[in-house]
Amino acid sequence: MTVEIAYAETPPRPADIPPDPLTERPLWWTFLIFVGPMMLSNILQALSGTLNNVYLGQMIGVKALAAATVFFPLMFFFMSFSMGLGSGASVLIGQAWGAKNFEKVRTIAGSALGVGLVGATLIAVLGGLFAGHLMAALGAPADILEGATAYARIMLISMPLLFMFILATSMLRGVGDTVTPLLTLAISGAVGLAVTPALIAGWFGLPRLGVASAAVASTCGLVVAMSWMCWRLRRTNHPLAPNAAMIRAMRPNWAILRPVLRIGLPTALQMVVMSLTEMVLLGMVTRFGSDAVAAYGAVNQVLAYVQFPAMSIAMAASVLGAQAIGAGRPDRLWPITQTGLVLNALITGSGVVLIYLLARPVIGLFINDPQVVDVTLGLLRIVLWSTVVFGMAGVFSGIMRASGTVIVPTALSIFAVLAVEAPAAWFFSHKIGLSGVWIAYPLAFTTMFILQGSYYGLVWRRRPIAKLI
Repeated sequence: MTVEIAYAETPPRPADIPPDPLTERPLWWTFLIFVGPMMLSNILQALSGTLNNVYLGQMIGVKALAAATVFFPLMFFFMSFSMGLGSGASVLIGQAWGAKNFEKVRTIAGSALGVGLVGATLIAVLGGLFAGHLMAALGAPADILEGATAYARIMLISMPLLFMFILATSMLRGVGDTVTPLLTLAISGAVGLAVTPALIAGWFGLPRLGVASAAVASTCGLVVAMSWMCWRLRRTNHPLAPNAAMIRAMRPNWAILRPVLRIGLPTALQMVVMSLTEMVLLGMVTRFGSDAVAAYGAVNQVLAYVQFPAMSIAMAASVLGAQAIGAGRPDRLWPITQTGLVLNALITGSGVVLIYLLARPVIGLFINDPQVVDVTLGLLRIVLWSTVVFGMAGVFSGIMRASGTVIVPTALSIFAVLAVEAPAAWFFSHKIGLSGVWIAYPLAFTTMFILQGSYYGLVWRRRPIAKLI
């Protein structure tokens, strides 16, 4: 739901406070209203990346797809910090929004944006200078190293834009606005999809940029989309609008940043560990050649369509949980958890079934080599079902994060990655080959679900829940 109300610098009088979304309608309906645009946003994001990879694979070749794929774990590594910061900020923003403290919403958002901009600028400078070294360290095969470096350099230089985009959309969702992020992603994706083939083919007199075409197009899309988002937020006088008050709020406020970082840094650490593990797994995959790397990229693209809805449901549960805590309604946390679990089973499960039925034509969009297609299908069948379990674990950890409980859930997820996923991938890849890497994912997701669910039910639900602000 989009905020279209002009808010004052101080909280509104009780008569002016908008209806409480947690009580004005059935919870399952509120959940769907929130999750629907978020799911569409993530699907659009996945679709944009998918079609860009289709352009690379079909218009240039498998090696171009492999070159772009090598950068993915590194991009996820750097994005982890922004996503962790956004996660911490969205929890506090959700609680402040539930308490109707709109000035506090702006203060939290500004502090997070300021820190994120500084970190992203540092990544852009160092990443732009050392992109080639980073790709070589990731083990990019010699036949794709040049293309991977060109792609990575542009993506790294554009990190400040990407960081601001991730933070802004996370914080908008924290106040219940999932429509603005959806429209912003649609604009970004549309621009990227129009520019990528034009740069690959050299249409309209544009230079042919090869693999780097997708990176340049992505940057153009972010510029246009972020400009539109700023205009929309200012037009509606949104509490998160990029105006003079928000710029003043971007100065570090350590009283605000401490709880943001206390929640965000463990989340970022979890994502960093996951991305480092992905780099290790990618290293295992590269031993099997560039065709195996292309299969790895295609599987990840397909999984995104199922994982992103699961992640959206977990994020919605976290935001609604934070708003319930801010509104003084901790009694709503268990119903929110139940709703998240049921929706995950229905929506994510439906996605799994659909992809299984359409697996071959979907994989054929990325890869035109029949042998590589067959390999990719085998890998997808191993891992796809486990995304339902992954989503269940995410609902539990998301609800606990809404209360500020992050250390133990994070430690449990890291344990599943380091103690189960990485060793299993190494062991099975040496025993049965490439498919052994993908056996590790279901094992890790199942472990994560069991640990998160047990901690939620046996420990967290027995503790009192208090506001963080």
